[in-house]
Amino acid sequence: MNYQTNRGKLREGLAGGISKGWKGFVWMMKIILPVSFLTALLAWSGWMEQIDFVIQPAMRFLSLPGLAALPLLMGALTGIYGGIASMAVLPLNAGQMTLIAVFLLIAHNLIQEGIIQGKSGMGILKATLLRLVFAVITVLIIAPFINTAGQDAGGGMTVMHSSQTFMEMFGQWSLVMWKLAVKIFFIIMFVLTMVEILKGFGWIDHIVRFISPVLKIMGLSRRVGILWITAIMFGLAYGGAVIVEEAKRGNLTDEELERLHLSIGINHSMIEDPALFLPFGIGMFWLWVPRLVMAIVAVRLLALWRGFAGPKKC
Repeated sequence: MNYQTNRGKLREGLAGGISKGWKGFVWMMKIILPVSFLTALLAWSGWMEQIDFVIQPAMRFLSLPGLAALPLLMGALTGIYGGIASMAVLPLNAGQMTLIAVFLLIAHNLIQEGIIQGKSGMGILKATLLRLVFAVITVLIIAPFINTAGQDAGGGMTVMHSSQTFMEMFGQWSLVMWKLAVKIFFIIMFVLTMVEILKGFGWIDHIVRFISPVLKIMGLSRRVGILWITAIMFGLAYGGAVIVEEAKRGNLTDEELERLHLSIGINHSMIEDPALFLPFGIGMFWLWVPRLVMAIVAVRLLALWRGFAGPKKC
């Protein structure tokens, strides 16, 4: 009986994961394809080169070329997928893509996720500015350890030149997108299927209890454990409903919510979002470790600040 029950849960988890994975993949492609084509069109037209003198100083500060401004802007406004779509068609080497990925993992989808944080414990403007500030700080810290002067990453992920005809540009873009779409398809199917299986067997609650020591390291209260694991596994956008509803109950103090939002604003969706950058050949260490460390540092700094300044509402 137990075998049959577990088999049924496994079957349901697989079916649910495949279904959600396919829906998620289609949803992502609806964003990635138009954004990446727009980026390719802008690069092919030479428009980005004409405004390079405006954005180059800010990008140089981040050890990035002027072209990097587009994926940073797209990602910050539309989400990780918009940033990935732009990265895929620009002549960026592995080091440059690493810095862009680290920035976007912290500061992406700022409008939607800022609204979610605003409804559940931290002001929209405050949450957004803190994410941007810590994204910049993190990039500045890791930039000296990353080689950004190498050749572009290759693998078809190259810029479209104005010397090409439109059809040549379109053909090259189509090939790049096909390769990227195949990689993303298998990644998102695997991730969401595993999540559904874990949920089906009821292992999520056990994981929350298991990570209690981790919450101490993060500088967070055990009472925010469910919300933290929700954000870590599903992100702010997907886990937003859970976070908002729990915050409305009023069981958490302002300080607990402020620490939570600072932590998950910097470090959330630890499974899916970093995995989406793996097709670009970015090292796993840079995709997972820097923002985790920065989240710990940020919460500790907040605790020190509140110790000096006294309690303060969000």
